[in-house]
Amino acid sequence: MNPMMIFQLKKAWDTFQQNHPKFPLFLSAVSSEGIKENTVISIDITTPEGKSYSSNLKVTPSDLELIETLKKMKP
Repeated sequence: MNPMMIFQLKKAWDTFQQNHPKFPLFLSAVSSEGIKENTVISIDITTPEGKSYSSNLKVTPSDLELIETLKKMKP
């Protein structure tokens, strides 16, 4: 991975954390419990116009591998 891209990603994440301080705390709480295979993750999105989108996924072993890889990238 390009070091400059990592720097840009870190800067974007820092800004995201400043804009949404409760979300990283939520992620920490979830990760402390541990996401396990067959955990269901649901996402609901509502646009400013009121249109709603909803989806969910059941965590697979390959999803867990991705999560572990992302954890290792944490500074």
